[in-house]
Amino acid sequence: MEKEKFLGSLIGCAVGDAIGEMAFLYPKKELLCRKIEEAEKLIYTDDTAMAIAIARSLIKEGDIHEEKLGMELMEEFKKEPWRGYASGPPAVFRMVIQEGISFYEAAKRLYSGEGSYGNGAAMRIAPVSLFFHSLPSEKFYEKAMLSARLTHAHPLGIDGAAVQARAIAIAFEMDPEEEFPKKDFIEELILFSKTDKIKEKLILVKELIEKDVPEDVSASLLGRSVAVHESMPFAIYSFLKYPKSFKRCLLCAILNGGDRDTLGAMACSISGAYLGIGRIPEKWMKKLENFELIKELSERLYEVHNEYCRIR
Repeated sequence: MEKEKFLGSLIGCAVGDAIGEMAFLYPKKELLCRKIEEAEKLIYTDDTAMAIAIARSLIKEGDIHEEKLGMELMEEFKKEPWRGYASGPPAVFRMVIQEGISFYEAAKRLYSGEGSYGNGAAMRIAPVSLFFHSLPSEKFYEKAMLSARLTHAHPLGIDGAAVQARAIAIAFEMDPEEEFPKKDFIEELILFSKTDKIKEKLILVKELIEKDVPEDVSASLLGRSVAVHESMPFAIYSFLKYPKSFKRCLLCAILNGGDRDTLGAMACSISGAYLGIGRIPEKWMKKLENFELIKELSERLYEVHNEYCRIR
């Protein structure tokens, strides 16, 4: 089942990203579902492109080497800059090239020296989460941090990515045939988080799930913006609301406004890690751009992960 979960998380990320991007044009459920049926291809954005770059780097290096990972991300951007990148990563890449500084040093300069707390590091984190899922909590956090701070150096940007990664890892370890322990899942994330703002939002997620608050109200309370503490918690909410259905999780994440493609990528990275590839609608996967490439990378990442575990 582990291999199916590797495939489920990375392909789930891409499917959620691509359909979330469509939801900007077709924000109503019935219309969106019809357009998905009519579409010849589901086109992903920078969320998936950067996840692909991270997977490639982990496969090549067998670990996170910051500068090599940064170069992989930069090369992916240079190859396809039209994928919808926000302004932060390209600015980091320009500073690295022009000034010869490290990616982290460049990332720290963004936004008047505070660094970015956008959701860009969280949206691409699935390969890191899968590769290091069995590490102890603190070591796991460190790996997520090393991946995030190449472009998102603000403590919130790092913490948001780490919490998203941990959510994927926890879901990965669970058996989808058993009853899903919602309370245990969110409480573990609350303990794992290192920033007050994200911890507060996760506590709110717990309350909203326990009280069965409607999706649209929950979305408004949690936020759906490009700031990681205003989007990642709603992605986790969407998964907790519908842990047994990839489709319902996705639709919850993307049909309540905001940063729809990234909400879809984050929520479906978790859902796919929990349910496995077999529970992602096959007709969606057949239409996914570069499906075979993502599938091959997922399988190879699984193999290199096993070798990493043997060596460690």
